Amino acid sequence: MAIEFSAAVSRIPVYPAAAAYALPEDVALLASNESPEPPLEPVVAAIAEILTGVNRYPDPTNAKLRRALSDRYEVPVSRIAIGNGSCDILLAAGEALLEPGAELVYAWPSFSVYPHLAAATGATQIQVPLNEAQEHDLDAMLAEITAATRLVVVCNPNNPTSTAVGLADIAEFVAKVPKHVCVLLDEAYCEYNTLDDPDASLDLLKKHPNLVLLRTFSKVYGLCGLRVGYALCGSDAFVTAVNQVRQPFFCNAAAQAAAVESLKHGDAVAQRVERAITARLEIEDGLGELGIVPAASQANFAWFDLPVWDGQEPGEVEAAIVKGLGERGVLVRAGAALGRAGALRVTYGTPQQNQRFLNGLRELLP
Repeated sequence: MAIEFSAAVSRIPVYPAAAAYALPEDVALLASNESPEPPLEPVVAAIAEILTGVNRYPDPTNAKLRRALSDRYEVPVSRIAIGNGSCDILLAAGEALLEPGAELVYAWPSFSVYPHLAAATGATQIQVPLNEAQEHDLDAMLAEITAATRLVVVCNPNNPTSTAVGLADIAEFVAKVPKHVCVLLDEAYCEYNTLDDPDASLDLLKKHPNLVLLRTFSKVYGLCGLRVGYALCGSDAFVTAVNQVRQPFFCNAAAQAAAVESLKHGDAVAQRVERAITARLEIEDGLGELGIVPAASQANFAWFDLPVWDGQEPGEVEAAIVKGLGERGVLVRAGAALGRAGALRVTYGTPQQNQRFLNGLRELLP
């Protein structure tokens, strides 16, 4: 007789991880929205120093990191949650807020983990289509909120479409959401957003106890491999709830040390953002020369539909282009796995990697 698993296991979709981990080093890894730049040298030194003490458990309260974040963002320590990446906090939020009969509202296509929340908890999910500009349709999302809604997620800038909604529209949206609904503003890519100051959304926390800003050290700080994220919250209650449903020691010692040190180097982070924006312009110009207009990116990646030719289906074109780029040593993310067949998501890499991608795409397009 086979082992019997819970019904949730059959409901939860498999996360579409990029196929990059067994490839040779000379492959241009442009599929996972990672920074092409390694951690700063002082961050690596902080990691090395902490390794001599890893015979002890990490601080379960994440005290130094929460204090550093509190000093950086002027948010009380009690309103800061730490996680094993921001996904850890996101999944914990689902467990803490959702259950059968409850509702979850989010845009689609958006971050691939959002469908896990309803599947794991038995809640009802409402996916709201993006508008024609591939941005969140906030009015349509508001229209879907009911008395049963517990959680609304807005990914800004949005993954995978790279687009962002201006802060004024976000503020108006949050003000209209009923106070019994938690609004989770997923800002994993906020440092790359030029529409507004990345810190501008912090003012909303003072007005809305039901608001959570979800952020990460994975992207601009270059700490994907250590998995450390955080949430800045409008109230203590969210922090208490997500900590209650998680295992202890959810953020390892090296990740905490690296994050604390990373916060000391704001100038270097700003320079990384500048280089990413330069790469954004290079990719947009290169795609334009090929007759492709990407979505208006406010992130560290591009999102665009591929041209379709000679009766080919979008999914067939996508598969052929992804395969051809892979043969040329360029790994990108296929749109079909992210909610839109016939599209590509391409992370901005080094200048050499970006040119390699554009050259490969030029060779493959008819």
